Amino acid sequence: MKERLVRFDWAMKKLLRNKANFEILEGFLSELLLQDVKIQNILESEGNKQSADDKYNRVDLLTEINGSELVLIELQVEGQYDYFHRMLYGTSKLITDYMDSGFSYDKVRKIVSINIVYFDLGHGEDYVYKGITDFRGIHTNDLLNLSVMQKKEFIHLTAVSDIFPEYYILKVNGFNDIAKNSLDEWVFFLKNSEIKSEFNAKGIHKASEVLDIMKLSKEDRREYERYIDDRRVAESSIKTSWLEGHDKGREEERFENARTMKKLGVATEVIMQVTGLSPDELEKL
Repeated sequence: MKERLVRFDWAMKKLLRNKANFEILEGFLSELLLQDVKIQNILESEGNKQSADDKYNRVDLLTEINGSELVLIELQVEGQYDYFHRMLYGTSKLITDYMDSGFSYDKVRKIVSINIVYFDLGHGEDYVYKGITDFRGIHTNDLLNLSVMQKKEFIHLTAVSDIFPEYYILKVNGFNDIAKNSLDEWVFFLKNSEIKSEFNAKGIHKASEVLDIMKLSKEDRREYERYIDDRRVAESSIKTSWLEGHDKGREEERFENARTMKKLGVATEVIMQVTGLSPDELEKL
């Protein structure tokens, strides 16, 4: 079925940065963070600039919400083995980038890192994960809380974890397409670029209206079509590189198996039958 709505990655690049469309991001963030989110600004994420190879594989968007919290939304298409490390680097860089020199440590900004991934990141059964920093006693397992003085000084904090970065991971391809709640409705859209008529999540009706491909201007539609074509080419190149590497690895494995069998004195006919190598190829080993 042809997609009726633009993909979320292109929307992040083009449409969601428009103040008139903040309602869409506010809805998504409100459902995920379980709070009423208001976007103050869309900022440039200088610490997370894309490389040339990353152009169609990743997109990020940095927002300032509810007055002070910084929310970094990253969308990653292809797998990256060190993506967890990258999440940590991204939040750490934001903390230092938005920390004014000369100010005390209590001015450190709260960072929320939201990672929308279209690959199997880590090992787990869920499709939405949340990570926070808690401190527990190694002997008593008690949770380290704010002191009375700290609670009076930092009235906006309720727990120590409120100071540290907060992480969310949405493993989109792990979703089974059955929307059981309002957040699932957003995940369904992220996976399928489709919004069902019965969906009622916050901001999702606005998304259905604004992200309709047929309602784009001619210029935006042409730009979107070029983006999709470029992304398909990029994805094809990545897949081709993987297949070529995989085939090369299998070829090397065949030769290595043949060498091992020769050392063990296995008959040449048997080696050829098992590995598929020719007599000439065996002779060169």
